[in-house]
Amino acid sequence: MAKEVRTPARAGSPGWRPGDGIDPVRVLGIETSCDETGIALYDTERGLLGHVLHSQASVHADFGGVVPELASRDHVRRLLPLTRRVLASAGVDEAAIDGVAYTAGPGLVGALLTGAAFGQGYAWARGLPAIGVHHMEGHLLAPMLEPETPDWPFLALLVSGGHTQLVAVDGPGAYRLLGDTVDDAAGEAFDKTAQLLGLGYPGGPAVAAAARNGRAGAFRFPRPMTDRPGLDFSFSGLKTAARLAVERGDADDAVRADIALAFEQAVIDTLVIKCRRAVDATGLRRLVIAGGVGANRRLRETLAERLADVDRFFPRLEFCTDNGAMIAWAGAMRLLAGERTSQRVGARARWPLMELQPPGAGS
Repeated sequence: MAKEVRTPARAGSPGWRPGDGIDPVRVLGIETSCDETGIALYDTERGLLGHVLHSQASVHADFGGVVPELASRDHVRRLLPLTRRVLASAGVDEAAIDGVAYTAGPGLVGALLTGAAFGQGYAWARGLPAIGVHHMEGHLLAPMLEPETPDWPFLALLVSGGHTQLVAVDGPGAYRLLGDTVDDAAGEAFDKTAQLLGLGYPGGPAVAAAARNGRAGAFRFPRPMTDRPGLDFSFSGLKTAARLAVERGDADDAVRADIALAFEQAVIDTLVIKCRRAVDATGLRRLVIAGGVGANRRLRETLAERLADVDRFFPRLEFCTDNGAMIAWAGAMRLLAGERTSQRVGARARWPLMELQPPGAGS
């Protein structure tokens, strides 16, 4: 997948990347949609100058999931120190920042509001433009931070704690929903199954670690909604299958490992089957995999085996989970196209990705 030399294009057009024929800008990216505080500084000419991510896993571990009030309070404590750390590590003074991008939704509304208030306040204090970024657009475009980037159009599998979607990406801001989850997202199902098995939080890495000691074939779980046409997903039944397996006998460490492996294989098979269908239905031969579940090693290996005829693009592991770098990139794209968010602090807990428009279309 050789990187092509791209000619300058209008900001936000399908062939465009930040820095194409436009004066460079430095954007501070802020991510607080859930239980991770991410800060990054992105330069549209030089690339990512610095980033830091603080995980709240230890804060929520005793509860088996995210406690919204605790998440919001921890974001408030972390935002300013992390911003100062990123600027210091990048050797950049505050005066050199040209804009601020923050996650405006979807996510936990309290957590979102902490980042929105901080981002808007920081921008107002320094006279900078600010832009509220869609969290899932950030994930979808995270591979643009890598040396090898996909050309438009491409397919995207967005698979995280709150979302499991197949999206056709015709260009920046031009998204068509092909498939969605009808109940639990894949990441949510991992978290709930990990809690059921007593494996800890966050669930994805915990289940994957346990699955490495499992025996293939000890349990067999269904591949939901793969026996019918369509690209939608459902994972609540897999959680039920895991619970029934636990209830059938003593779930010692070996049995829990077997259940974890069967569950992980069922989720991955389902995702890969639906990706194969989407590729065949659209004819698109480029596939982006984004979101926290995209860090799963077995998923990456299975995609390589079964979609060997498709160019696959992953963010580096540290950018699969929530992070400020992806928000800074997506924000730079829209700021350069002339978009701005009003100074009113707001957030959207629910925000369909398909509501977005190409950069600059609504400015």
